[in-house]
Amino acid sequence: MVKPIVPGRPVRGSKTGRPIMLLLDLLGRRWVLRLIWELREEPRRFRALQAATGASPTIVNSRLAELRAAKLIELDEASGYRLTALGSELLDLFLPLHVWSEKWARRL
Repeated sequence: MVKPIVPGRPVRGSKTGRPIMLLLDLLGRRWVLRLIWELREEPRRFRALQAATGASPTIVNSRLAELRAAKLIELDEASGYRLTALGSELLDLFLPLHVWSEKWARRL
């Protein structure tokens, strides 16, 4: 069963349940970022996501349910899982982090 994502409810690493901590907790779960990444260009079906990640079907199912509960992805019966407008906006926010991480890696 998927626990609902509720602002104000304590999460891993935060007793306050502030929205940023809620988001970081969700994004820190295994395979979540990879699933978001795999949906960046087009919708994909469950089996394609499972094959792309290499994660077990149980884990993929759990993570997809969590991402749906967080309103970051949705299931379109015709085409499969896809990012919502919120999910796409979140993905766009990763670009500056990507640029920064490339600079950081060169300095390491």
